[in-house]
Amino acid sequence: MASAGERLSSVLGHLNPISQATPRNKLLEKNPDDVVITLSIRTPLTKAKKGGLKDTPLDDLLIALLTAVREKSNLDPSLVEDVCVGNVLAVGQAYMARSSVLAAGFPASTAASIANRFCSSGLLAVQNIANQIIVGSIDIGLAIGAESMSSTPDDGAPKMSDKILNHPIASQNLQPMGQTSENVARDFNVSRQAMDAFAAESFQKAEKAQKLGWVDDEIVLVTVQVKDVNGESRTVVVDRDDGVRYGTTAESLSKIRAAFPQWSPSATTGGNASQLTDGAAAILLMKRWKAEEIGQPIVGKFCGATIVGLEPRIMGIGPSLSIPKILKKVGITKDDVDVFEINEAFASMGVYCIKNLALDSSKVNPRGGAIALGHPLGCTGVRQVVTALSELRRQNKRIAVTSMCVGTGMGMAGVFVSEH
Repeated sequence: MASAGERLSSVLGHLNPISQATPRNKLLEKNPDDVVITLSIRTPLTKAKKGGLKDTPLDDLLIALLTAVREKSNLDPSLVEDVCVGNVLAVGQAYMARSSVLAAGFPASTAASIANRFCSSGLLAVQNIANQIIVGSIDIGLAIGAESMSSTPDDGAPKMSDKILNHPIASQNLQPMGQTSENVARDFNVSRQAMDAFAAESFQKAEKAQKLGWVDDEIVLVTVQVKDVNGESRTVVVDRDDGVRYGTTAESLSKIRAAFPQWSPSATTGGNASQLTDGAAAILLMKRWKAEEIGQPIVGKFCGATIVGLEPRIMGIGPSLSIPKILKKVGITKDDVDVFEINEAFASMGVYCIKNLALDSSKVNPRGGAIALGHPLGCTGVRQVVTALSELRRQNKRIAVTSMCVGTGMGMAGVFVSEH
């Protein structure tokens, strides 16, 4: 027979589910040393060479975002000790990062650095800042992901050593990303039909989210100078993602010709692969006790991130390896996760990863992904966090996993909790 104390404990457990020591509930517990997020915002994502940010170089994009962070956070900028910028393609990245921080109104005491691990650069920036906070190197830091694919086109792999060219695995890094998509489609029997259906769903989700205003709390307006066909500049306000193609169906996508006919099965197209895009995103991080001390609103919590490696030729399947690894590290299962943000580099990898992990597709990219919204390489890892936290708030849910495949054969994943 249960004692009075045991009965009382049982009653209190029912009244406060978080007190029950399930792995999910342990993750949701609030501790003073948690690394929390107090602001998460992004610019609109716009088409490279064509969209609203096409004439905005990386430094001006960073200044616009950093200024918005400074103004919206209501935080004394002198308290921000370090800014880590995830970026892949820009020349002179480190100069731009530090200089943009200063030009945006942060003092000389605010340091800056660059994180570059291809498509996971944004998430690496988050991890870098979080790790510094965890070990006590800094109290407050800013993680940014940013890419101007209009001004810094990707020239592919550089010339490399004969030792690399003659190595059976290292030499795979000469393969263009489109070829790796075809490798995944061929090796794992992902059909063109499945890829087009996946891509159509991404567009349809993104259309719904945009029309219903779900993304409005993610986006900060950006005022930029754009040039017309005569080279004349004018000021415009960029306020929405412009890559979403309304009315897209699998049937309409099926009519698009193969982008890479030179590689079998030639199932990847301009309609079922991520778009080239400009954009930037930011999250402000500190420990919970610090946020409470200085009166910052807590919107989320960073719970961890991890990286895996795999053969570069099938780099797209990276999330199928990194997601189980991070779930194991934080002690939860896929069923504990409310939202998965998996970067849609190509539909081939999206279809494979969802099937391989047996995920509930309704939980994956509920606002659409990179096929519909675009993939500004360095921005994506932070943009996914901003989107995931906003979607968790909308659904009144708690746990998100973000993940992406990474060029040169890697996959990265992170776990975040909403505290709306």
